[in-house]
Amino acid sequence: MVTAQSPETEQYNVIGTRPIRPDGVDKVTGAAQYGADLQLPGMLAGRVLRSPHAHANIKSIDTSKAEALDGVLAVVVNADFPRAADQEVDTGEGSANLKWVLDNVIASDKVLYKGHAVAAVAATDHHIAEDALELIEVEYEVLTPVLDVRDAMVDGSPLLHDSLHTSELDGSKSDNASNTASHLQFTKGEIDAGFDEADVVIEREFETSMAHQGYIETHNGTAYWRADGTLDIYTSTQGAFPVRQQVSALMQLSESQVKVTPMEIGGGFGGKIPVYLEPLAALLSQKTGRPVKLTMNREEVLLATGPTSGTYMRVRMGAKRDGTITAAEVHLAFEAGAYPGSPVGAGAMCSLAPYDIPNQKIDGYDVVVNKPKTAAYRAPGAPQAEFATESVLNELAEELGLDPLEMRLSNASVEGNTTAAGMPFGVIGNVECMTAAQESPHWQSELEGPDRGRGVAQGFWFNIGFESSAYGQVNGDGKVSLVLGSTDIGGTRASIAMQMAETLGIPMDDVRPQVVDTASVGYTQVTGGSRTTFAGGWAAYECAMDIRKQMSQRAAQIWEVDEDAVEYGDDAIIRGPADEDGNAREIAFKDLAAQLPTSGGHIVGRADVNKTSSGPAFATHIVDVEVDRDTGKVEILRYTAVQDAGTAIHPAYVEGQMQGGVAQGVGMALNEEYYYDESGDLKNASLLDYRMPTALDLPMIETNIVEVPNPGHPYGVRGVGEVPIIPPAPAVRAAIANAIGVHMTELPMSPRAILEATTLGGD
Repeated sequence: MVTAQSPETEQYNVIGTRPIRPDGVDKVTGAAQYGADLQLPGMLAGRVLRSPHAHANIKSIDTSKAEALDGVLAVVVNADFPRAADQEVDTGEGSANLKWVLDNVIASDKVLYKGHAVAAVAATDHHIAEDALELIEVEYEVLTPVLDVRDAMVDGSPLLHDSLHTSELDGSKSDNASNTASHLQFTKGEIDAGFDEADVVIEREFETSMAHQGYIETHNGTAYWRADGTLDIYTSTQGAFPVRQQVSALMQLSESQVKVTPMEIGGGFGGKIPVYLEPLAALLSQKTGRPVKLTMNREEVLLATGPTSGTYMRVRMGAKRDGTITAAEVHLAFEAGAYPGSPVGAGAMCSLAPYDIPNQKIDGYDVVVNKPKTAAYRAPGAPQAEFATESVLNELAEELGLDPLEMRLSNASVEGNTTAAGMPFGVIGNVECMTAAQESPHWQSELEGPDRGRGVAQGFWFNIGFESSAYGQVNGDGKVSLVLGSTDIGGTRASIAMQMAETLGIPMDDVRPQVVDTASVGYTQVTGGSRTTFAGGWAAYECAMDIRKQMSQRAAQIWEVDEDAVEYGDDAIIRGPADEDGNAREIAFKDLAAQLPTSGGHIVGRADVNKTSSGPAFATHIVDVEVDRDTGKVEILRYTAVQDAGTAIHPAYVEGQMQGGVAQGVGMALNEEYYYDESGDLKNASLLDYRMPTALDLPMIETNIVEVPNPGHPYGVRGVGEVPIIPPAPAVRAAIANAIGVHMTELPMSPRAILEATTLGGD
């Protein structure tokens, strides 16, 4: 690991160090409680009946035989829920129509993908619940499934929703029902004039498959509807508060009646933001008066939870002979799955963001198909969109005989530039990442051997702020209990606590963070969007500043001096004016903490922030591959990831995010895909057949952390979790082209796809 530290980083005492994570011991000893570990008195086991068809009308459901089975206490279907109002509900990273949220949890009149829930059972044990599912009789009218965005967009294609009309650019709705939920467009400059200026124009079409986040822990949800009408939810989620909002809306309860406790979470990457089991557990608990727990098996996760979108994309890009990009036109059609809400908007905003291209036109289409409703997946939408644009840029560099990194540098977005979406850039590390990649030992090295190639690509993600809360109590022993509402997936307990410790001037070990339920802390948005260390850290900073102020006030009270004469030092020493004898007045944080109980009571700091700023982040990746022409297998020989973290709060966690993003991006590039047959049956719904990279498939991933502090954050933080998944696919594609002269146009670039492309002669 190489870290290009800024002078500001080197001045910190806690930030930039690598302490052991606060939750580490519990996790390695097995003491940590995940959702499936929960046991409550009298708890029932729940199971879900799922559709065997990808597209069908539900003619009837008969649950009477299941209800009569000894040990079955309740069976629920969509009709048992309160009728969902026509309203939008916050789903964590966006919003959705409440009726569609309910229909995705459990189908109403139609099933829209294989695995779509149609009924749920609560029984005294898991085996009885399984037996009960076989007794539920469902009559289906099977319909033709629509499995490709291009087919779905054609007039006359089978409709998933008779009530869905396209939201047009002018805000109007299409006259006829459609599978295209919305069309967006971003423009900049004059696209035709830009192409007229170009000496070389390249146009390519791309297809990408749905891909799953690949978390190890499966989905779970436990609910206890108490006799007083309140509802307790326990779940492994990335956002306890959005779960509270969705469940309360679906059950027609006030938010204050619902308490959500986030359990430890075994991975999410965006896939554990939506609700799937929690509303079913709630309704079953209401019917039985007992706690109900539901968990998914791996097949259910792959069949019925949100992967990222499959896509069809088209990119046309023109450049002058000196490498100046004059125009770029991007067409993005993203699968939303069964209900509207693909990440095409984010993909469109990110697609050309690394480059200052004067003339741009970006069209995005959100399209429903008979596949599971998509969910966020690490920089949702950006890996696909930037795969297409970065790939065409690499081909332009090749056609012009230019170094691909030099061409990127000559067109790089810098401070003051504005994207086609109207997003202005402040201080960014785009050029610094490219330069660090150029100067890296990897880029400077020679690559030798047949059928070996090197590729490079850039990545961008804008990151977000949103609401976060942090409360801190100063205890008598001088340690601070930090209360957070952000689920900890990648070490955010540590990164947020480190920012509090830095602000207070105390050791990291003296801050004790814990993630609590929705009744115990202020509103906090999802752990997602690379926002948690950024916004959570800002909340911790303001909470710590509140504590500093109160500690200074308490010292002034004890010394009987004006509080304006007291100063809290960054070394955690509170200093006041000299006493009557000329002796300095000062007291250490820990010593003052010991006096709190007898001088007015303990101190609690608090902060509730809603930051609209962000920390745009960039990454440059380099990869070497070797292609086996006989089998089509691509071996990753060497990989270097360069990324601007703004300020690396915990460098080891930043490295881990970079390496994890690379592993997932390489999976998208080479192996991972949802493979459907013509009937909409997912043929690889297991981790044996859904092929994710393992340690045997990857070399040690080299990381280079660049630090260009974000002026929009007290410690210069930029989000780090999203960016590293974006460059791998286009970088690997470029390396394959460099190795064997074939420009792939589909993801994944599997052995089968490589062999087909080489047999057909490439382009």
